[in-house]
Amino acid sequence: MNNINIERVLYVEDEPDIQAVARVALEAVGGFEVQIYNSGSDAMEHLDEIKAFNPDVILLDVMMPGMDGPSTLDALRKESHFVDTPVIFMTAKVQPHEVADFKAMGALDVIPKPFDPMSLSQSIKTILVTKLEDAS
Repeated sequence: MNNINIERVLYVEDEPDIQAVARVALEAVGGFEVQIYNSGSDAMEHLDEIKAFNPDVILLDVMMPGMDGPSTLDALRKESHFVDTPVIFMTAKVQPHEVADFKAMGALDVIPKPFDPMSLSQSIKTILVTKLEDAS
């Protein structure tokens, strides 16, 4: 079907409960290796660690205190290592104009919160396959 291989997921999310559910959803259900940071600034302070992890996709919560998802995306895109890494926003803000704004910022797509833990991994794969095949 495709040659897109997803093994490592970076998730930046400030809510511990959501982090826990996402970790189980991505590791146990999806079989991914997951690295989670509590905020955009936390992720930026650990750039070397994240570069070594070399995520196949980055999930960003939109609304976080301090450095929000869009700001984190901006900062990551300034790092040559992450210029082409696919980014998906996760947010409750899913009005059509909001989704269009997030895509204009460089996100591939948006996964609505609350998300279904059983289908989160498949949603990520579907977005990557669909959007990256459309781009090629």
